[in-house]
Amino acid sequence: MSPSSMKHKEYKSILRDLQIQLVKLQNHIINNNLRLLVIFEGRDSAGKDGIIKRITEHLSPRDTRVVALGKPSDREVNSWYFQRYVSHLPCAQEMVLMNRSWYNRAGVERVMGFCSEAEYQHFMQTVIQFERMLIESGIHIVKYYLDISKQEQIARLDDRHTNPLKQWKISPIDEVAVAKWDEYSEARNEMLNRSHSDTTPWYVVSADDKKQARINVIRHLLSIIDYKNNLNENSKVDGNVVFQFEPQNLHNGKISS
Repeated sequence: MSPSSMKHKEYKSILRDLQIQLVKLQNHIINNNLRLLVIFEGRDSAGKDGIIKRITEHLSPRDTRVVALGKPSDREVNSWYFQRYVSHLPCAQEMVLMNRSWYNRAGVERVMGFCSEAEYQHFMQTVIQFERMLIESGIHIVKYYLDISKQEQIARLDDRHTNPLKQWKISPIDEVAVAKWDEYSEARNEMLNRSHSDTTPWYVVSADDKKQARINVIRHLLSIIDYKNNLNENSKVDGNVVFQFEPQNLHNGKISS
């Protein structure tokens, strides 16, 4: 796996300061009856679990929920696609972090053939409308796509098989993640192009360096929510690590091919 450019002691110090700010952000959400939904997408082993853990580590579990849905039931398969996600949306005073979301249809389901072409196209044609409806109902949505290189994914998937503390992450999908690298790239490109909008933009995270990804996602999240903070110069987001998606990113090397 890629070594981090940040020393562990420095990382822990910066992370602690940012986690204090996250507590302040949560107090702001509670005091103002806000609803925050943070979506994390990305290839298998991109680091979604690690980032979510660092965000939620010191937050109130009563007001913070992590949603990571498994395989849909027969009833869910035969329901409106978005229906299984609606019950997990944040209520007033809540922050919900989705480790994968309705964008499963644009990624895993698309690549693995778990949905039909008609189902996929209907999703892509309606997802922005769905998210706009949520925004209009008062839910603040932030969408992150974690991007890693093929070499890094191979290293992380290999680590899952040798590290006894990570073997719970192993799934049948892992076996084809690298083999279908190009198919996942194509699905990602179409998803980003078609579901990026002014109201719910995608933010891309260069995630080969786990520490930098975690630190900068938290910095970014804190920077786009209007709360009373005391962030300093060291809290500025590195624009090479977290940046708003633009179509040219798919061709200028900022996103892995």
